[in-house]
Amino acid sequence: MKGLWRFAQTVLGIIFRHPVTGVSIIPILPDGQIVLMQRRDNGRWGVPGGFVDWGETIATTVKRELKEETGLDLVEISQLVGVYSAPDRDPRVHSICIVVEACVEGNLHISDPLEVLALQAFTRETLPKELTHDHAEQLENYFQGGTTVA
Repeated sequence: MKGLWRFAQTVLGIIFRHPVTGVSIIPILPDGQIVLMQRRDNGRWGVPGGFVDWGETIATTVKRELKEETGLDLVEISQLVGVYSAPDRDPRVHSICIVVEACVEGNLHISDPLEVLALQAFTRETLPKELTHDHAEQLENYFQGGTTVA
């Protein structure tokens, strides 16, 4: 299976020769807690997010992915945290990830159990130590303030 995926990545790279664009969302609840999701594919915690669909804006993608993965509603995108483009940041494909902080509201609900194992709100002090992809770096940059281009 791993060999088949490498082959598919190679074919996609030859056809498109461009990274795909995605978003990561740092959802902030009214009480200041950060919502993370536990991914089914690797069992690790991370911020919600996903790839931008054809015809979508970044804001539309943020709203859609937030709802699909957490059940939460977007109140506003409050800041750009950064843009991450390292070719190995996502083990599936070379992607450029736009990370935003979002004020959210509603009730946590797993809409896609094939993608999400669990949802939980964390304080900064209780965040899991090992996160998926480069989400630990994204959150660290978020806590440091400013905007990161990496």
